[in-house]
Amino acid sequence: MRIAYLDCASGISGDMTVAALIDAGVDFAAIKSGIDSLKLPGVKVHLDEVMRGGFRARHFRVEHPEQHAHRHLADIQRIINKSEGLTDNQRDLALRIFGEVAQAEATVHGTTIEKIHFHEVGAIDSIVDITAVAIGFDLLGVDEIVCSAVPTGRGQVQIAHGTCAVPTPGTAELLKGVPLADVPINAELTTPTGAAIIKTVVDRFVDSLPEMTIDKIGYGAGTKDFTERANVLRIVIGESRTAAGATDTVMLLETNLDDATGEMIGYTKRALLAAGALDVYTTAIQMKKDRPGVILSVICNPDDVGALETIIFNETSTFGIRRQLIQRSVRQRMVYTVETDFGPIKGKLGWRPDEPAIFTPEYDDCAEVARAHDLPLQDVYMAAKVAFLLEDHDEDEDCEDDDCGHDHDHDHDHDHDHDHDHDHDHDHDHDHG
Repeated sequence: MRIAYLDCASGISGDMTVAALIDAGVDFAAIKSGIDSLKLPGVKVHLDEVMRGGFRARHFRVEHPEQHAHRHLADIQRIINKSEGLTDNQRDLALRIFGEVAQAEATVHGTTIEKIHFHEVGAIDSIVDITAVAIGFDLLGVDEIVCSAVPTGRGQVQIAHGTCAVPTPGTAELLKGVPLADVPINAELTTPTGAAIIKTVVDRFVDSLPEMTIDKIGYGAGTKDFTERANVLRIVIGESRTAAGATDTVMLLETNLDDATGEMIGYTKRALLAAGALDVYTTAIQMKKDRPGVILSVICNPDDVGALETIIFNETSTFGIRRQLIQRSVRQRMVYTVETDFGPIKGKLGWRPDEPAIFTPEYDDCAEVARAHDLPLQDVYMAAKVAFLLEDHDEDEDCEDDDCGHDHDHDHDHDHDHDHDHDHDHDHDHDHG
């Protein structure tokens, strides 16, 4: 499996990402052609070779006339959709990255993506950077994109709404669920565009360079030159040494309990599952003074940590909860129904690349059938699995496409019910640290 690793030792921005992709082998002429197809008046792109902290890197620059237009997201969508030089994949990726930025800004300003009035996201250089990134990743043709922890930098920056601490509110919103790193540099190392790129394209986060055979390495330079470290984004391309398959990042919450009754633990477990926990379980342990106890373990999406920890603190007497960000390999999945002699039974269909699909019947459906027909539950389970095995599954090979309705664990609820009649201006000049 071909893999790309984003090493964000000095943060990430749009121009750094474009430059790193080109340095890793993406055709600059193809990117330039795609940008020209946007038909932005007076826009030219340049690629330079520079030194950052003693290391050679590429620097991507956008030349454009002075602008005063304050664009909405719809304006940007029209520019991209009118382009005849972008493929459907490139157009879709660019719009998804813009959508992430727009949603984050709408959230922090308490409005909607239709109403928010952008400066930074609507700037010519941002339109060019994000479109070029979409072209670059499409042409790169990797199967998986992994990323290091992301440093935001330190200090303060000036935006249209005054002085803001780094990361700015929009960037912080985009970085929810992303592991961060503390790099003691007083500059904005990760821009909103860089954060949106990560939010959109990264499949999982890793603590170090993943197991892989390196083929190509690209270095993209930031604008500034720091004395503390080389201001570059590194992209490492190669073949993964691990089995192919879908992965995601989840949080493991754990606490030791020695004074909770079985009823209290059962109640807490149900509350956690109802609040969005992916799994909750207990493990028997021996605690201080030879008291028997349990470890309460909760697997959840990083965005749900706060709400789930509140439930644990409210429902138990624990004084602390351990957190651990972990990666897991998962089967792609979808809801699937089989027809049996007792009627339809729903379940989950799961698969991995180049492996046969498996079917797991749902307990509630099987239990209902067992009661209705006065049958042992295990007989109903067996009937559902046999019905699946007897089906013709040639068409299931298409389920590696997104149209199969996969139950993916990276769901983000960005719905907001605010009704504002005015526009928000977001004027943030991002000179990447």
